[in-house]
Amino acid sequence: MAKIRDISSIESGLSQAIKNLEKGTLEEVTGKSESFLRKCSDPDLDQQLDHRDAIKIDRACIEAGFMPYLFRAHEYVILSELKKIKGDKTDLNELLIKFTILHGKLMDSIKSSKSNESDRGKAISASEKKEIFEAFDQLEAKILKIKKTIETI
Repeated sequence: MAKIRDISSIESGLSQAIKNLEKGTLEEVTGKSESFLRKCSDPDLDQQLDHRDAIKIDRACIEAGFMPYLFRAHEYVILSELKKIKGDKTDLNELLIKFTILHGKLMDSIKSSKSNESDRGKAISASEKKEIFEAFDQLEAKILKIKKTIETI
């Protein structure tokens, strides 16, 4: 029977990478089989995913146009630990309002970048891409905080 894992666990991040990367990519970048890597991500086993392999997997994800799944999972784990230390009590409604604002900012960045009046017209310039990616990063960080808050409710 399959073990149920937290949505933001290392195993979940690895499973997203496995699902989205082309078959054989993990073995190519790490030199280890998919089966071996799955076992390494199980927190109940002594055998753990090597940090260097996690970086290689995330790099492959980025090169394939995906988010760095393991980095996001690691970030979530660290945020959870910080919450335990600080005893942070975050209001979910406040987070959702901030999420909506950040989503609007992202949409505005994309829309203005694609308008005829932008730097390169309908083509997106490097500075506009940078602004869009920064808006994505802010939105992703807020999503992580929302996930973390929901898990503690």
